[in-house]
Amino acid sequence: MAEEPLAIQVQGTPNPDAAKFTLNRVIATQGTTYRLSAPTPPAEWAQRILDIPGVVQIFTVNNFVSVTKRPDAQWSGIATEVERILRQAFA
Repeated sequence: MAEEPLAIQVQGTPNPDAAKFTLNRVIATQGTTYRLSAPTPPAEWAQRILDIPGVVQIFTVNNFVSVTKRPDAQWSGIATEVERILRQAFA
């Protein structure tokens, strides 16, 4: 049976500098936080998201990725790029 196409839903959070990207598949069985200054190298897809200007942190568990940006960064370009990277990594 073929896996259904990747679907991503983007939601705001109570924190205006964080957004939740919910996928229709599990991408992490254990909660993991990735930061720009983390000593442990993140997964390749997570590093690509951290490389987006303005992104400072990623948290992932189960079927979602929470992305936190700097207060002065704008979601318009960040959200589009995060979605593109997630589609490339998990489609």
